[in-house]
Amino acid sequence: MRKQLAHTLTRSFASLDDEELLRRMLIGEEEAFDVLYDRRERLVYQFALRMSGSTALAEDVTQDVFMALIRSGHLFDPARGTLTKYLLGMTRNRVLTLIERERSFVPLMAEEGDEEVSLAEKITLQADPLIELARAERVEAVRQAILALPWHYREVVVLCNLEEMSYEEAAGVIGCPVGTVRSRLNRARTLLVEKLKTSRGADKGTTSIA
Repeated sequence: MRKQLAHTLTRSFASLDDEELLRRMLIGEEEAFDVLYDRRERLVYQFALRMSGSTALAEDVTQDVFMALIRSGHLFDPARGTLTKYLLGMTRNRVLTLIERERSFVPLMAEEGDEEVSLAEKITLQADPLIELARAERVEAVRQAILALPWHYREVVVLCNLEEMSYEEAAGVIGCPVGTVRSRLNRARTLLVEKLKTSRGADKGTTSIA
C-alpha cells in the first residue's frame, strides 16, 4: 500500500513544472527533489562533461550543483530566466572554478550508443562551414577539437550547438550580451574548422608515411 502511494505521489509530481517542484522542494517535500533531480541531472552532468572532458569532475559538479540548489534554491528568481538556465549557470561557474584550480583534466570519454553520432551532428547541423568537413571526421576528433578551444569559445559551442540553446538563453547562462555570444560562436566555428583541417592533414600524413 505504501509503495503504491509513493508511486502515485511521484506520478503527480512528475506533472509539475521545474519552478513548482523547486518551490515544493524548498518547503521540505522530498519527492519534489527526487523528481527534479531525475529530470535535470543528465542535463547538468552532460554540460559539465562536455565543458571539462572529465567524467570524475562532471560527477562531482553534478552533486555539488544539486546540493547547492537544496541550500540556496530560494535565490532562484523566475523573472530572470528558467530553472534550467539557473542550473546551467551554476554548473558553468563550478566547472570553471575547478578547471582553474586543477588546470588538468582527462580527455572526454566516448559516450555509449547513438550519442556519438548525435554529438557530431549537433555541432555540424547549425554550422555551415563545418558540415562537409565534420562529416568526414571521426567523432573523437570533433570532441578533442571542442575541448581544445579556449573556455569562452568552448562554452558557446556547447550551449548553442550541443545543448541547442538560443543565443538569448546562452547569454543568460554566461552573463553576457547576445551579440557577444553570436560573435564568439562565429569565431569558435572558424577555430574548429582550422583544428579539424589540421587533424585531417595529420591523419593523412601519418597514413602516407605508413
